Amino acid sequence: MIRKNEEYIVEMIDNGFEGEGIAKMDGQVVFVPGAIKDEKVKIKILKVTTKIAYAKIVEILEKSKHRTDANCDTYSKCGGCSLRHMEYEYTMKLKKEAVENTLKKALGREIYVDETIPMEQPFYYRNKLQYPLGVSENGELTMGVFAKRSHQIIPTNHCFLQNQLAQKIANSIFSFAKENQISGYDEKSRTGILRHIVIRVGVKTNEAMVTLVVNNWKIPKEKELTNFLTKQFPEIKTIVKNLNDKNTNVILGTKNKAIFGNGYITDSLLGKKFKISNLSFYQVNPIQTEKLYAKAIEYAGLTGNETIFDLYCGIGTIGICASDKAKQLFGIETIPEAIENAKENAKLNDVENSEFFVGDVEKKLPAFIEKTKVKPDVVFVDPPRKGCDKAALDTLLKIQPKRIVYVSCNPATLGRDLKILEEKYEVKRLAICDMFPWTGHVEVVAMLQLKK
Repeated sequence: MIRKNEEYIVEMIDNGFEGEGIAKMDGQVVFVPGAIKDEKVKIKILKVTTKIAYAKIVEILEKSKHRTDANCDTYSKCGGCSLRHMEYEYTMKLKKEAVENTLKKALGREIYVDETIPMEQPFYYRNKLQYPLGVSENGELTMGVFAKRSHQIIPTNHCFLQNQLAQKIANSIFSFAKENQISGYDEKSRTGILRHIVIRVGVKTNEAMVTLVVNNWKIPKEKELTNFLTKQFPEIKTIVKNLNDKNTNVILGTKNKAIFGNGYITDSLLGKKFKISNLSFYQVNPIQTEKLYAKAIEYAGLTGNETIFDLYCGIGTIGICASDKAKQLFGIETIPEAIENAKENAKLNDVENSEFFVGDVEKKLPAFIEKTKVKPDVVFVDPPRKGCDKAALDTLLKIQPKRIVYVSCNPATLGRDLKILEEKYEVKRLAICDMFPWTGHVEVVAMLQLKK
């Protein structure tokens, strides 16, 4: 019987989706973060349930040939990435197996992913930095990342995932705040001014947006901070204050004030320009996003005569990138600000064959089709992690577009939705794009063809 706080020597028989090592003891599965398949490890049990247990590494007795130096000061504490102790090529293999196994379980048959798209330089790829600011145990201002499953801030001045310009700007803001006694946010007392620094960088344009998330509108020495940053970093095109005075884990509030510039930056994907505000959804790895969208458009098989629907369209990125190869484009998204951005982005790129609508996809899609009698030839679907709503899937089964291209950030909900769509569709092709190197996350694009 496995006992909490006891130490054991085990062999890893597999790795989980987040890279954690998996062992079996007395018929129970034991999860060991940081361990790799085929390693022999001394572990200490941290938690035991009726079916599974959780442990930490005490000592690695026999190392995997795929183990590598994480070379990161905060890796063992930070929850930002979980695979830095593995060779990059091996992480790609793990992700492919994990996706295939997840889809096999959902669909009840063997699934083959025909392409895995790696990142050539898998570092410094995140174009959106979000650092919390707070108060350390000795009462000083601190900035960094949250420790795993906690709100303890781990001081961070260098991260191998974050855009390097964004990190330099964040460190400069922190230095200015410390020198000028601008307080960080204390979650317990709900006092202090600076809650988060959020920085977005247009990788193609090198434009930067700084968002200062504040507990109240008044920032001491605000003008001096603005002048300090804009002189030091000409890449900064706008600085925005964002008010978040709620007791919440959500980073951004809903109210913004631009204190420098016009509140947005631009970037480009596949030759199309996009305006990005601090509330816009925009993929955090645009280098891989171009590869992902190119694959999705390839799967769509467009000839120029198709009517395409872009569901969960965000600021219109996939649809606008595909618009040159389509006759008509219709996009639906639940967030009004995103649809405003999508309309602006269509104008920015002279996309005149497009219309974008606000609404929940499950409600707006059937209502739109009923009203206009427009039937799509191809549908792009790029839902959040929870996947597609059942009503939206039922509508797709009813209207029967020739092809559905499903972009997913969650293989589990992708498998669930493909199972429903297989009533009338055949899954023809699947590809994985490594959008988030060194983490357990992937993007999967699936092409479904209407059965004859």
